[in-house]
Amino acid sequence: MNLYTTLKELCLVPGISGREKNVRAAIEKKIAPFVNEVRTDTLGNLIALKKGRTGEKRIMLCAHMDEIGYLVNFIEDNGLIRVGAIGGVGFANSAYSKVVSENGVAGFLAPDASVAPADIVADKMYIDIGASTKKEAERKVRIGDSFVGEPSLCKLYGKRVAGRPIDDRVGCLVLLAVAESLKDVELDADIYFVFSVQEEVGCRGSITATYAIAPTEAICVDVTSTGDRPGSKPMACALGKGAAIKIKDRSVICHEEIVNALESIAKENKIPVQKEILAFGGTDTSSMQLTGAGCKAGAVSIPTRNVHTSVECCDMGDVEAAVKLIEKYLVARG
Repeated sequence: MNLYTTLKELCLVPGISGREKNVRAAIEKKIAPFVNEVRTDTLGNLIALKKGRTGEKRIMLCAHMDEIGYLVNFIEDNGLIRVGAIGGVGFANSAYSKVVSENGVAGFLAPDASVAPADIVADKMYIDIGASTKKEAERKVRIGDSFVGEPSLCKLYGKRVAGRPIDDRVGCLVLLAVAESLKDVELDADIYFVFSVQEEVGCRGSITATYAIAPTEAICVDVTSTGDRPGSKPMACALGKGAAIKIKDRSVICHEEIVNALESIAKENKIPVQKEILAFGGTDTSSMQLTGAGCKAGAVSIPTRNVHTSVECCDMGDVEAAVKLIEKYLVARG
């Protein structure tokens, strides 16, 4: 598959936490030819299984489908729409940006006129869809409807791309590409490709999926921050230097065996990698590690600038490295 084209297709499908059905449908169509079974669980996770010869080991790969966004909670008499955050929305970063509803209604997000940039918070923000009255707005929008920042993806210089929501449609892309690369490869282990829901609001989908699968080991694929922007906090991750093997973040210490195996495989196959220690945030790795009786869990991350903004930026060379690393990992350990 063409990685850029597929990533753009995934990015252009809105799907905030709890409203991932359209993203799930797009991914299901793409992964079905590469696996033996595809199902959707009660919470909405998409679980695709590539059966192994023995199935004695169960290796779970996980990337989340959902994105941050906004939920309509009130409509003013003048037609302006008040919203709350779904996930880690930075309202100051989102001010004066285009948004679109799950039903295709376009608008823009802006702060109240009296609010200084430093004081922008959720209850001082509104979405303007062009309506002049509450009645007009209610023809297009209802309480509980969702909005996301305008989906987009564009090519920059070299292999760089920017847009949203690269977090974490790029992880979904990696899983799809790995599934394609292993289509005709027989492994002993059962390989589960899990596209999880509601990661942005507490890693909820990965909890139920991990409980059902009970994997012997698991790898999460998500974005991570970088230390290569002006004023960045010190961090040994940068765009274009390879896939990032997670050591730890605020929510997890990755299993040493998984970390060592990934590093060894990268060295043997001359795959560019870097080490990730993230001082904040977390991913589905932590919930996979702790669910049920627990499992050996690690993560491969895509270094990404400007996470949770409309201009998330990553390097497709790092994506290629992640695909190759996980493919070789599964061949070696599956």
